[in-house]
Amino acid sequence: MTEVLVLYYSRHGATAELARQVVRGVESVPGVNARLRTVPAVSTVIEATEPAVPPTGAPYAGHDDLRECDGLVLGSPTRFGNMASPLKYFLDGTSSLWLNGALDRKPAGVFTSTSTQHGGQESTLLSMMIPLLHHGMYLVGLPFTADALARTTTGGSPYGASHVAGTKGGAIKLSDDERELARLLGKRVAELAATARALRA
Repeated sequence: MTEVLVLYYSRHGATAELARQVVRGVESVPGVNARLRTVPAVSTVIEATEPAVPPTGAPYAGHDDLRECDGLVLGSPTRFGNMASPLKYFLDGTSSLWLNGALDRKPAGVFTSTSTQHGGQESTLLSMMIPLLHHGMYLVGLPFTADALARTTTGGSPYGASHVAGTKGGAIKLSDDERELARLLGKRVAELAATARALRA
């Protein structure tokens, strides 16, 4: 069975909710399964460690998750126009996979969440693509033929799915367009992953 890894970091839950919508899109493609994983927070205290298994939510990712996947959809909240440090830290540790070409020619997409409309969504999505390009992955975006991309007044970009969370906090509510675009991103990566797997068989 074709498997797409949906790997994300989320601090307040908005990116995690986008990840769940991406999973729905992945699993809308017959014969494709989504593997949902997260990464632990990075501590400024050297002695501090996260538990081996998170108390709630998706399990932590390991290199085997990347090695075994047929496609990847990567998500992070925006931190000053860049991906959050926990996700960057995880990717920085994937040199052995790069040396072995473990991700070469696998499709990948990216998604993000920001507090404000102009909080750096597109630069974050682009920054997340850079390590994926170094790994030799094929990047998948969202086309303007997608109706939701043309009409959205919240999140959404040709570079990937996104969400505007707002600065007030409270309940996480994705707009209809944000949900639709996250699912479409998952579906597009899944379709390419299934095709690439069939060609390798």
